[in-house]
Amino acid sequence: MKNTKNRQIFPVPEDKRAERLDVFLAEQTAISRSQIQKMIILGQVTIDGRTPKKAGERLTSVKNVEVIDLSEKSQSSKKTNKKLPKLEILGETKDYIVVNKPAGILVHPTQAGETNTLSNILVDKYPEIKKIGDNEVRPGIVHRLDKDASGVLIVARNQKSFSSLKRQFQERQIDKVYSVLVYGEFNKDYNTIDFEIDRGDDGRMVSRPKIDKMKLRNITKIQDGKEALTEYWVEKKYKRFTLLKVKIHTGRTHQIRVHMFAIGHPVVGDRLYINKKLIKKSDQELNRLFLHAKHLEFTDLQGKRVSFDKNIPVELKNYLKNLV
Repeated sequence: MKNTKNRQIFPVPEDKRAERLDVFLAEQTAISRSQIQKMIILGQVTIDGRTPKKAGERLTSVKNVEVIDLSEKSQSSKKTNKKLPKLEILGETKDYIVVNKPAGILVHPTQAGETNTLSNILVDKYPEIKKIGDNEVRPGIVHRLDKDASGVLIVARNQKSFSSLKRQFQERQIDKVYSVLVYGEFNKDYNTIDFEIDRGDDGRMVSRPKIDKMKLRNITKIQDGKEALTEYWVEKKYKRFTLLKVKIHTGRTHQIRVHMFAIGHPVVGDRLYINKKLIKKSDQELNRLFLHAKHLEFTDLQGKRVSFDKNIPVELKNYLKNLV
């Protein structure tokens, strides 16, 4: 190990080049794997001068692993914290809070320990939720929306409500409807997608038609996926885009984005599940996903069915106005 100012360099021996990055660093330091994974997310680790793709990346052909001192990186990250937006509360009872999550903020912190999150804002306003749920990093949170998506989201204020809502999500008793703009045109005004969803080797979620599993050439590529069901209705057709109403019956990671990408109609504004051939230089730039949770319906602790709705925000309305 070599020490430079605020940095440590770990040469990778020949016999260690089949190991995972996080395992190697855990062996070389007194730091836990979970903390190392957090450091990798924060950008504190490089391999031969480049940023690793993931914590589990193999050290094949890697000569040196470099670690930036934690205190240096954490100080710089504090300076980049943005002012938290004010939340629009759509509903509030002693049992739950319903909010309109804006695009651009996480629902809760990741391993990187972000403070600019929806849960941080809610804990400040509703401190009683701090101990609600089954994970202190996600106080009161029973479901999520992607960082760059917006819309209706419910948070539990007590453990009884949390358990009830969690059960309803698990048993698919909660209705979730989204407004989604995608690339391309559809032959049918209504359809369903039931492709299984799994995490691919590159960390992204992947989805494939069930029939593909039966093709001989795919035998070596088969991965066990989780059941996922998405319904969609065409609401409005544009020249190169389609506005959809989408209902999901399962809550898989990135479900709508992955399913739409799988059928050749990626979500507008998606930088992860993207088909560059569909994008033109003249297209408007949208610095978020065109994915908005507009309707949420569930049963409260009194046994009453309640629902909350929120139309798409101004920036999405303006985007549609400029489409031809």
